Amino acid sequence: MFLGIDVGTGSSKAVLAGSDGSIVDTAAITHQVSLPRPGWAEFDAETAWWAEVAALCTELFSRNDPALVAGVAVSGLGPCLVVTDAEFRPLRPAILYGVDTRAERQIEDLNSEFGVEAMYATGGKVLSSQAVGPKLRWLADQEPSVFAAARHWFSASSFLTAKLTGEYVLDHHTASQCDPLYDITAQAWIPERAGAIAGHIPMPRLAWSTDIIGAVTATAAATTGIPEGTPVCAGTVDAWAEGFSAGVRHPGDFMLMYGSTMFFVQVLEEFHAHRQLWTTAGVERGSLTLAGGMSTSGSLITWMAQLFGGIPMETLMSEAAAAGPGAGGLLLLPYFAGERSPILDPDARGTIIGLTLRHGRGHLVRAALEGICFGLRQSLELFESSGQPIQRILAVGGGTQGTLWTQLVSDILGRPQIIPEQTIGASYGDALMAAIGTGAVPPDTDWTRPARVVEPNPEAAELYNSLFQDYCRLYPATAGHMHALAQVQREGA
Repeated sequence: MFLGIDVGTGSSKAVLAGSDGSIVDTAAITHQVSLPRPGWAEFDAETAWWAEVAALCTELFSRNDPALVAGVAVSGLGPCLVVTDAEFRPLRPAILYGVDTRAERQIEDLNSEFGVEAMYATGGKVLSSQAVGPKLRWLADQEPSVFAAARHWFSASSFLTAKLTGEYVLDHHTASQCDPLYDITAQAWIPERAGAIAGHIPMPRLAWSTDIIGAVTATAAATTGIPEGTPVCAGTVDAWAEGFSAGVRHPGDFMLMYGSTMFFVQVLEEFHAHRQLWTTAGVERGSLTLAGGMSTSGSLITWMAQLFGGIPMETLMSEAAAAGPGAGGLLLLPYFAGERSPILDPDARGTIIGLTLRHGRGHLVRAALEGICFGLRQSLELFESSGQPIQRILAVGGGTQGTLWTQLVSDILGRPQIIPEQTIGASYGDALMAAIGTGAVPPDTDWTRPARVVEPNPEAAELYNSLFQDYCRLYPATAGHMHALAQVQREGA
Protein backbone atom coordinates (compact mmCIF):
# COMPACT_ATOMS: atom_id res chain seq x y z
CA MET A 1 0.00 0.00 0.00
CA PHE A 2 0.98 3.63 -0.48
CA LEU A 3 0.16 6.24 2.12
CA GLY A 4 -0.85 9.72 0.99
CA ILE A 5 -1.40 12.45 3.58
CA ASP A 6 -2.68 15.97 2.90
CA VAL A 7 -2.98 18.79 5.42
CA GLY A 8 -5.35 21.30 3.87
CA THR A 9 -6.95 24.57 4.89
CA GLY A 10 -10.16 22.99 6.18
CA SER A 11 -9.12 19.43 6.97
CA SER A 12 -6.38 16.83 7.00
CA LYS A 13 -6.90 13.63 5.02
CA ALA A 14 -5.07 10.38 4.54
CA VAL A 15 -5.53 7.52 2.09
CA LEU A 16 -4.07 4.06 1.67
CA ALA A 17 -4.05 3.02 -1.99
CA GLY A 18 -2.91 -0.03 -3.89
CA SER A 19 -0.50 0.20 -6.81
CA ASP A 20 -3.50 -0.06 -9.17
CA GLY A 21 -5.10 3.04 -7.64
CA SER A 22 -7.66 1.09 -5.63
CA ILE A 23 -8.68 2.72 -2.34
CA VAL A 24 -7.87 0.56 0.67
CA ASP A 25 -8.95 3.01 3.39
CA THR A 26 -9.29 6.71 4.19
CA ALA A 27 -9.40 8.96 7.25
CA ALA A 28 -10.06 12.67 7.78
CA ILE A 29 -9.98 15.32 10.50
CA THR A 30 -11.50 18.80 10.18
CA HIS A 31 -9.88 21.91 11.61
CA GLN A 32 -10.15 25.69 11.48
CA VAL A 33 -7.68 28.40 10.57
CA SER A 34 -6.70 30.78 13.35
CA LEU A 35 -7.45 34.43 12.43
CA PRO A 36 -5.92 36.35 15.35
CA ARG A 37 -5.86 39.76 13.62
CA PRO A 38 -7.24 41.29 10.41
CA GLY A 39 -5.09 40.05 7.53
CA TRP A 40 -3.52 37.24 9.58
CA ALA A 41 -4.14 33.52 8.99
CA GLU A 42 -2.23 30.94 11.02
CA PHE A 43 -1.98 27.32 12.19
CA ASP A 44 -0.04 25.66 14.97
CA ALA A 45 2.19 23.35 12.94
CA GLU A 46 3.06 21.02 15.81
CA THR A 47 -0.21 20.59 17.70
CA ALA A 48 -2.41 20.80 14.61
CA TRP A 49 -0.60 19.50 11.53
CA TRP A 50 1.85 17.01 13.02
CA ALA A 51 -0.61 15.82 15.66
CA GLU A 52 -3.23 15.30 12.98
CA VAL A 53 -0.82 13.26 10.84
CA ALA A 54 -0.23 11.02 13.86
CA ALA A 55 -3.98 10.74 14.54
CA LEU A 56 -4.79 9.89 10.92
CA CYS A 57 -2.11 7.19 10.85
CA THR A 58 -3.34 5.76 14.16
CA GLU A 59 -6.86 5.51 12.76
CA LEU A 60 -5.78 3.89 9.48
CA PHE A 61 -3.45 1.42 11.19
CA SER A 62 -6.16 0.38 13.62
CA ARG A 63 -7.83 -1.19 10.58
CA ASN A 64 -4.87 -1.98 8.30
CA ASP A 65 -1.45 -3.58 8.64
CA PRO A 66 1.21 -0.81 8.60
CA ALA A 67 3.83 -3.34 7.50
CA LEU A 68 2.24 -3.23 4.03
CA VAL A 69 3.05 0.48 3.57
CA ALA A 70 5.71 0.70 0.85
CA GLY A 71 5.98 4.47 0.50
CA VAL A 72 4.69 7.81 1.80
CA ALA A 73 4.13 11.26 0.32
CA VAL A 74 2.71 14.35 2.02
CA SER A 75 1.13 17.51 0.63
CA GLY A 76 -0.07 20.58 2.43
CA LEU A 77 -1.64 23.99 2.13
CA GLY A 78 0.82 26.47 0.85
CA PRO A 79 3.08 28.08 0.35
CA CYS A 80 3.28 28.69 4.11
CA LEU A 81 6.04 29.82 6.43
CA VAL A 82 7.01 27.67 9.40
CA VAL A 83 10.22 28.58 11.24
CA THR A 84 11.76 26.10 13.65
CA ASP A 85 14.77 25.55 15.86
CA ALA A 86 17.45 22.99 15.02
CA GLU A 87 15.22 20.16 16.31
CA PHE A 88 12.32 21.09 14.01
CA ARG A 89 10.31 22.63 16.87
CA PRO A 90 8.16 25.53 15.57
CA LEU A 91 9.01 28.90 17.10
CA ARG A 92 5.67 30.54 16.28
CA PRO A 93 2.40 29.65 14.50
CA ALA A 94 2.70 28.96 10.79
CA ILE A 95 1.96 31.94 8.54
CA LEU A 96 -0.35 30.82 5.73
CA TYR A 97 -0.32 31.38 1.99
CA GLY A 98 -2.02 34.27 0.14
CA VAL A 99 -4.95 34.55 2.58
CA ASP A 100 -2.45 35.99 5.09
CA THR A 101 -1.80 39.54 3.97
CA ARG A 102 0.32 40.89 6.84
CA ALA A 103 3.45 41.51 4.73
CA GLU A 104 2.14 44.31 2.48
CA ARG A 105 4.88 46.74 3.51
CA GLN A 106 7.56 44.09 3.01
CA ILE A 107 6.27 43.47 -0.52
CA GLU A 108 6.82 47.17 -1.24
CA ASP A 109 10.27 47.06 0.35
CA LEU A 110 11.36 44.04 -1.71
CA ASN A 111 9.98 45.59 -4.90
CA SER A 112 12.21 48.59 -4.26
CA GLU A 113 15.18 46.50 -3.18
CA PHE A 114 15.30 44.00 -6.05
CA GLY A 115 13.12 45.61 -8.71
CA VAL A 116 9.67 44.56 -9.88
CA GLU A 117 10.81 43.60 -13.37
CA ALA A 118 13.85 41.66 -12.16
CA MET A 119 11.72 39.57 -9.81
CA TYR A 120 9.07 39.02 -12.48
CA ALA A 121 11.77 37.78 -14.86
CA THR A 122 13.17 35.22 -12.42
CA GLY A 123 9.95 34.20 -10.70
CA GLY A 124 7.32 34.38 -13.44
CA LYS A 125 4.95 36.35 -11.23
CA VAL A 126 4.47 39.67 -9.48
CA LEU A 127 5.31 39.67 -5.78
CA SER A 128 2.09 39.26 -3.77
CA SER A 129 0.67 38.00 -0.50
CA GLN A 130 1.05 34.48 -1.93
CA ALA A 131 4.85 34.72 -1.76
CA VAL A 132 6.97 33.45 1.13
CA GLY A 133 9.85 35.93 0.79
CA PRO A 134 7.93 38.96 2.13
CA LYS A 135 6.73 36.89 5.09
CA LEU A 136 10.29 35.97 5.98
CA ARG A 137 11.18 39.67 5.81
CA TRP A 138 8.12 40.49 7.97
CA LEU A 139 9.36 38.02 10.58
CA ALA A 140 12.79 39.65 10.61
CA ASP A 141 11.20 43.10 10.92
CA GLN A 142 8.41 42.40 13.40
CA GLU A 143 9.59 39.41 15.44
CA PRO A 144 13.39 39.71 15.37
CA SER A 145 13.96 37.43 18.36
CA VAL A 146 12.01 34.62 16.66
CA PHE A 147 13.88 35.22 13.40
CA ALA A 148 17.23 35.15 15.21
CA ALA A 149 16.37 31.82 16.86
CA ALA A 150 15.23 30.18 13.61
CA ARG A 151 17.43 27.47 12.10
CA HIS A 152 15.10 26.16 9.38
CA TRP A 153 12.12 27.44 7.40
CA PHE A 154 9.45 25.25 5.87
CA SER A 155 6.14 25.13 4.09
CA ALA A 156 3.45 22.79 5.42
CA SER A 157 4.43 19.68 3.44
CA SER A 158 8.17 20.11 3.96
CA PHE A 159 7.69 20.60 7.70
CA LEU A 160 5.86 17.27 7.84
CA THR A 161 8.44 15.44 5.72
CA ALA A 162 11.13 16.83 8.05
CA LYS A 163 9.22 15.46 11.04
CA LEU A 164 9.00 12.10 9.28
CA THR A 165 12.57 11.86 7.99
CA GLY A 166 14.77 14.42 9.73
CA GLU A 167 15.61 15.85 6.28
CA TYR A 168 15.54 19.56 5.43
CA VAL A 169 14.14 19.48 1.88
CA LEU A 170 11.68 21.52 -0.18
CA ASP A 171 10.12 20.45 -3.46
CA HIS A 172 10.73 22.56 -6.56
CA HIS A 173 7.10 23.52 -6.99
CA THR A 174 6.75 24.96 -3.49
CA ALA A 175 10.14 26.65 -3.87
CA SER A 176 8.87 28.35 -7.03
CA GLN A 177 6.17 30.01 -4.90
CA CYS A 178 8.76 31.32 -2.45
CA ASP A 179 9.39 34.48 -4.43
CA PRO A 180 11.75 36.20 -4.83
CA LEU A 181 14.12 33.45 -3.65
CA TYR A 182 13.83 30.96 -6.54
CA ASP A 183 14.79 31.25 -10.22
CA ILE A 184 12.12 29.38 -12.17
CA THR A 185 14.26 29.10 -15.32
CA ALA A 186 17.40 27.87 -13.55
CA GLN A 187 15.26 25.85 -11.10
CA ALA A 188 17.55 26.88 -8.26
CA TRP A 189 17.77 29.26 -5.32
CA ILE A 190 19.10 32.79 -5.92
CA PRO A 191 21.93 33.10 -3.36
CA GLU A 192 22.07 36.90 -3.06
CA ARG A 193 18.33 37.17 -2.42
CA ALA A 194 18.41 34.25 -0.02
CA GLY A 195 21.10 35.99 1.98
CA ALA A 196 19.24 39.30 2.01
CA ILE A 197 15.90 37.79 3.06
CA ALA A 198 16.54 34.55 4.96
CA GLY A 199 19.80 35.82 6.45
CA HIS A 200 21.45 33.19 8.63
CA ILE A 201 18.77 30.54 7.88
CA PRO A 202 20.09 28.12 5.23
CA MET A 203 18.05 27.25 2.16
CA PRO A 204 16.53 23.74 2.13
CA ARG A 205 17.80 21.16 -0.33
CA LEU A 206 15.63 21.03 -3.47
CA ALA A 207 13.93 17.91 -4.84
CA TRP A 208 11.14 17.05 -7.26
CA SER A 209 7.85 15.92 -5.75
CA THR A 210 8.22 12.21 -6.54
CA ASP A 211 11.88 12.06 -5.45
CA ILE A 212 12.63 9.93 -2.37
CA ILE A 213 14.16 12.39 0.09
CA GLY A 214 14.58 10.13 3.13
CA ALA A 215 13.04 7.42 5.25
CA VAL A 216 10.80 7.38 8.32
CA THR A 217 12.91 7.69 11.46
CA ALA A 218 12.50 5.62 14.61
CA THR A 219 11.07 8.64 16.43
CA ALA A 220 8.53 9.33 13.69
CA ALA A 221 7.65 5.63 13.52
CA ALA A 222 6.87 5.63 17.23
CA THR A 223 4.61 8.67 16.80
CA THR A 224 2.78 7.68 13.61
CA GLY A 225 2.98 3.89 13.39
CA ILE A 226 4.52 4.09 9.89
CA PRO A 227 7.30 1.48 9.88
CA GLU A 228 10.81 2.82 10.40
CA GLY A 229 12.72 2.98 7.10
CA THR A 230 9.65 3.50 4.90
CA PRO A 231 10.65 5.71 1.91
CA VAL A 232 9.22 9.25 1.91
CA CYS A 233 8.79 11.44 -1.19
CA ALA A 234 9.23 15.21 -1.24
CA GLY A 235 5.52 15.92 -1.82
CA THR A 236 4.22 19.39 -2.66
CA VAL A 237 1.48 22.00 -2.22
CA ASP A 238 -2.00 20.50 -1.92
CA ALA A 239 -3.49 22.05 -5.07
CA TRP A 240 -0.76 20.56 -7.27
CA ALA A 241 -1.08 17.18 -5.56
CA GLU A 242 -4.81 17.35 -6.24
CA GLY A 243 -4.17 18.14 -9.88
CA PHE A 244 -1.80 15.19 -10.03
CA SER A 245 -4.55 12.97 -8.60
CA ALA A 246 -6.92 14.05 -11.39
CA GLY A 247 -4.49 13.50 -14.25
CA VAL A 248 -3.75 17.20 -14.84
CA ARG A 249 -0.33 16.41 -16.26
CA HIS A 250 -0.36 17.39 -19.94
CA PRO A 251 -0.17 20.79 -21.71
CA GLY A 252 -3.65 22.29 -21.97
CA ASP A 253 -5.00 20.42 -18.93
CA PHE A 254 -6.71 22.81 -16.50
CA MET A 255 -7.69 21.95 -12.93
CA LEU A 256 -10.41 23.61 -10.88
CA MET A 257 -10.09 22.79 -7.20
CA TYR A 258 -13.28 23.30 -5.22
CA GLY A 259 -12.29 23.73 -1.61
CA SER A 260 -12.05 26.31 1.16
CA THR A 261 -10.43 28.43 -1.52
CA MET A 262 -10.88 28.05 -5.27
CA PHE A 263 -7.64 27.17 -7.00
CA PHE A 264 -6.74 26.64 -10.65
CA VAL A 265 -3.69 25.13 -12.32
CA GLN A 266 -2.87 24.81 -16.01
CA VAL A 267 -0.03 22.67 -17.36
CA LEU A 268 2.18 24.60 -19.79
CA GLU A 269 3.99 23.37 -22.86
CA GLU A 270 6.53 26.19 -22.56
CA PHE A 271 7.18 29.15 -20.29
CA HIS A 272 4.39 31.75 -20.12
CA ALA A 273 3.82 34.45 -17.55
CA HIS A 274 0.96 36.82 -16.71
CA ARG A 275 1.13 39.58 -14.15
CA GLN A 276 -2.17 38.56 -12.53
CA LEU A 277 -1.31 34.84 -12.38
CA TRP A 278 1.59 32.72 -11.13
CA THR A 279 4.01 30.76 -13.26
CA THR A 280 5.49 27.93 -11.19
CA ALA A 281 7.46 24.74 -11.44
CA GLY A 282 5.20 21.71 -11.70
CA VAL A 283 5.13 18.41 -9.87
CA GLU A 284 6.98 16.37 -12.46
CA ARG A 285 10.65 16.96 -13.20
CA GLY A 286 11.21 20.02 -15.37
CA SER A 287 7.50 20.80 -15.81
CA LEU A 288 5.87 24.24 -15.64
CA THR A 289 2.39 25.39 -14.68
CA LEU A 290 0.36 28.58 -14.67
CA ALA A 291 -1.83 29.04 -11.62
CA GLY A 292 -4.19 31.31 -9.78
CA GLY A 293 -6.30 31.18 -6.68
CA MET A 294 -9.21 32.94 -5.02
CA SER A 295 -8.93 33.74 -1.32
CA THR A 296 -12.39 32.44 -0.41
CA SER A 297 -14.85 30.01 -1.92
CA GLY A 298 -16.02 27.09 0.21
CA SER A 299 -14.92 29.02 3.30
CA LEU A 300 -17.38 31.77 2.35
CA ILE A 301 -20.28 29.32 2.16
CA THR A 302 -19.23 27.77 5.48
CA TRP A 303 -19.13 31.26 7.02
CA MET A 304 -22.65 31.92 5.78
CA ALA A 305 -23.88 28.63 7.21
CA GLN A 306 -22.44 29.60 10.60
CA LEU A 307 -23.85 33.11 10.32
CA PHE A 308 -27.31 31.66 9.72
CA GLY A 309 -27.08 29.61 12.91
CA GLY A 310 -25.47 26.41 11.69
CA ILE A 311 -28.05 25.62 9.00
CA PRO A 312 -27.25 22.25 7.35
CA MET A 313 -25.38 22.71 4.08
CA GLU A 314 -27.97 20.61 2.23
CA THR A 315 -30.70 23.04 3.30
CA LEU A 316 -28.70 26.07 2.21
CA MET A 317 -27.92 24.56 -1.18
CA SER A 318 -31.56 23.65 -1.70
CA GLU A 319 -32.61 27.22 -0.91
CA ALA A 320 -29.87 28.60 -3.17
CA ALA A 321 -31.06 26.40 -6.03
CA ALA A 322 -34.62 27.65 -5.53
CA ALA A 323 -33.43 31.29 -5.70
CA GLY A 324 -32.81 30.83 -9.43
CA PRO A 325 -30.21 32.31 -11.79
CA GLY A 326 -29.14 35.81 -10.81
CA ALA A 327 -30.11 35.31 -7.14
CA GLY A 328 -33.07 37.65 -7.40
CA GLY A 329 -30.95 40.51 -8.70
CA LEU A 330 -28.00 40.27 -6.29
CA LEU A 331 -24.31 40.52 -7.06
CA LEU A 332 -21.63 39.54 -4.56
CA LEU A 333 -17.89 40.19 -4.68
CA PRO A 334 -16.35 37.27 -2.71
CA TYR A 335 -13.42 39.27 -1.33
CA PHE A 336 -14.05 38.35 2.32
CA ALA A 337 -10.33 37.67 2.89
CA GLY A 338 -8.95 40.09 0.35
CA GLU A 339 -8.45 38.58 -3.08
CA ARG A 340 -5.69 36.88 -4.99
CA SER A 341 -6.60 36.14 -8.61
CA PRO A 342 -7.53 38.08 -10.61
CA ILE A 343 -7.18 41.43 -8.78
CA LEU A 344 -4.28 40.72 -6.36
CA ASP A 345 -5.69 43.09 -3.73
CA PRO A 346 -5.29 42.14 -0.05
CA ASP A 347 -7.43 45.15 0.92
CA ALA A 348 -10.40 44.14 -1.24
CA ARG A 349 -13.48 43.42 0.86
CA GLY A 350 -16.67 41.44 0.44
CA THR A 351 -19.49 43.37 -1.21
CA ILE A 352 -23.18 42.60 -1.77
CA ILE A 353 -25.24 44.89 -3.98
CA GLY A 354 -28.94 44.82 -4.85
CA LEU A 355 -30.33 43.79 -1.46
CA THR A 356 -34.02 44.32 -0.67
CA LEU A 357 -36.28 43.19 2.14
CA ARG A 358 -37.56 40.45 -0.17
CA HIS A 359 -34.26 38.63 -0.25
CA GLY A 360 -33.66 35.61 1.98
CA ARG A 361 -30.68 33.49 2.88
CA GLY A 362 -31.10 31.34 -0.24
CA HIS A 363 -30.58 34.43 -2.39
CA LEU A 364 -27.45 35.35 -0.42
CA VAL A 365 -25.93 31.88 -0.73
CA ARG A 366 -26.78 31.76 -4.44
CA ALA A 367 -25.19 35.20 -4.92
CA ALA A 368 -22.06 33.98 -3.12
CA LEU A 369 -21.79 30.91 -5.35
CA GLU A 370 -22.38 32.95 -8.49
CA GLY A 371 -19.87 35.58 -7.33
CA ILE A 372 -17.22 32.91 -6.90
CA CYS A 373 -18.00 31.66 -10.41
CA PHE A 374 -17.80 35.15 -11.91
CA GLY A 375 -14.41 35.65 -10.25
CA LEU A 376 -13.31 32.32 -11.70
CA ARG A 377 -14.46 33.41 -15.16
CA GLN A 378 -12.35 36.57 -14.87
CA SER A 379 -9.30 34.45 -14.12
CA LEU A 380 -10.08 31.93 -16.87
CA GLU A 381 -10.00 34.76 -19.40
CA LEU A 382 -6.50 35.65 -18.17
CA PHE A 383 -5.36 32.04 -18.64
CA GLU A 384 -6.75 32.01 -22.18
CA SER A 385 -4.89 35.23 -23.01
CA SER A 386 -1.57 33.83 -21.78
CA GLY A 387 -0.93 31.84 -24.95
CA GLN A 388 -1.67 28.26 -23.85
CA PRO A 389 -5.18 27.16 -24.92
CA ILE A 390 -7.25 25.25 -22.35
CA GLN A 391 -8.04 21.85 -23.82
CA ARG A 392 -10.02 20.30 -20.98
CA ILE A 393 -11.17 21.25 -17.48
CA LEU A 394 -10.96 18.72 -14.67
CA ALA A 395 -12.84 19.55 -11.47
CA VAL A 396 -11.63 18.23 -8.12
CA GLY A 397 -12.18 18.83 -4.43
CA GLY A 398 -14.95 18.47 -1.90
CA GLY A 399 -17.22 20.99 -3.65
CA THR A 400 -17.66 18.63 -6.59
CA GLN A 401 -19.74 16.29 -4.42
CA GLY A 402 -22.80 18.48 -4.82
CA THR A 403 -24.44 19.42 -8.10
CA LEU A 404 -25.39 23.10 -7.77
CA TRP A 405 -21.91 24.60 -7.47
CA THR A 406 -20.40 22.59 -10.33
CA GLN A 407 -23.41 23.33 -12.55
CA LEU A 408 -23.10 27.06 -11.84
CA VAL A 409 -19.41 26.96 -12.78
CA SER A 410 -20.17 25.33 -16.13
CA ASP A 411 -23.11 27.68 -16.77
CA ILE A 412 -21.12 30.84 -16.02
CA LEU A 413 -17.94 29.67 -17.78
CA GLY A 414 -19.88 28.18 -20.69
CA ARG A 415 -17.60 25.14 -20.59
CA PRO A 416 -17.93 21.47 -19.67
CA GLN A 417 -16.07 20.03 -16.68
CA ILE A 418 -14.83 16.47 -16.22
CA ILE A 419 -15.34 15.12 -12.69
CA PRO A 420 -13.06 12.15 -11.88
CA GLU A 421 -14.37 8.99 -10.30
CA GLN A 422 -12.10 9.47 -7.28
CA THR A 423 -12.56 12.86 -5.64
CA ILE A 424 -10.55 12.12 -2.51
CA GLY A 425 -8.17 14.87 -3.57
CA ALA A 426 -4.59 15.71 -2.79
CA SER A 427 -3.93 12.72 -0.54
CA TYR A 428 -4.78 10.42 -3.47
CA GLY A 429 -2.26 12.31 -5.60
CA ASP A 430 0.26 11.89 -2.77
CA ALA A 431 -0.27 8.13 -2.79
CA LEU A 432 0.38 8.09 -6.55
CA MET A 433 3.57 10.13 -6.02
CA ALA A 434 4.72 7.57 -3.48
CA ALA A 435 3.98 4.70 -5.86
CA ILE A 436 5.91 6.42 -8.66
CA GLY A 437 8.76 7.56 -6.42
CA THR A 438 9.38 4.09 -5.04
CA GLY A 439 9.36 2.59 -8.54
CA ALA A 440 6.29 0.46 -7.88
CA VAL A 441 4.59 1.90 -10.99
CA PRO A 442 5.96 3.65 -14.13
CA PRO A 443 6.37 7.46 -14.01
CA ASP A 444 3.51 8.05 -16.48
CA THR A 445 0.97 6.07 -14.42
CA ASP A 446 -2.41 7.81 -14.21
CA TRP A 447 -5.07 6.51 -11.82
CA THR A 448 -7.78 8.88 -13.10
CA ARG A 449 -11.10 7.57 -14.38
CA PRO A 450 -13.78 10.11 -15.43
CA ALA A 451 -17.10 9.70 -13.60
CA ARG A 452 -19.28 12.39 -15.21
CA VAL A 453 -19.19 15.51 -17.34
CA VAL A 454 -21.02 18.69 -16.28
CA GLU A 455 -22.30 20.43 -19.40
CA PRO A 456 -23.27 24.14 -19.43
CA ASN A 457 -26.94 25.07 -19.59
CA PRO A 458 -27.35 27.35 -22.65
CA GLU A 459 -30.61 28.81 -21.29
CA ALA A 460 -28.71 30.66 -18.56
CA ALA A 461 -25.99 32.04 -20.83
CA GLU A 462 -27.57 35.39 -21.74
CA LEU A 463 -28.38 36.36 -18.14
CA TYR A 464 -24.99 35.31 -16.83
CA ASN A 465 -23.13 37.11 -19.61
CA SER A 466 -24.94 40.31 -18.68
CA LEU A 467 -24.37 39.88 -14.93
CA PHE A 468 -20.70 39.13 -15.56
CA GLN A 469 -20.25 42.54 -17.16
CA ASP A 470 -21.85 44.17 -14.10
CA TYR A 471 -19.63 42.05 -11.84
CA CYS A 472 -16.49 43.21 -13.64
CA ARG A 473 -17.50 46.87 -13.19
CA LEU A 474 -18.31 46.55 -9.49
CA TYR A 475 -14.79 46.20 -8.07
CA PRO A 476 -13.30 49.23 -9.87
CA ALA A 477 -16.30 51.27 -8.72
CA THR A 478 -15.95 50.31 -5.06
CA ALA A 479 -12.22 49.63 -4.54
CA GLY A 480 -11.56 53.00 -2.92
CA HIS A 481 -14.29 52.41 -0.35
CA MET A 482 -12.98 48.91 0.32
CA HIS A 483 -9.47 50.20 0.98
CA ALA A 484 -10.72 52.88 3.36
CA LEU A 485 -12.72 50.33 5.32
CA ALA A 486 -9.78 47.92 5.39
CA GLN A 487 -7.73 50.67 7.06
CA VAL A 488 -10.50 51.20 9.64
CA GLN A 489 -10.45 47.46 10.35
CA ARG A 490 -6.69 47.47 10.87
CA GLU A 491 -6.86 50.43 13.22
CA GLY A 492 -9.57 48.77 15.25
CA ALA A 493 -7.74 45.43 15.54
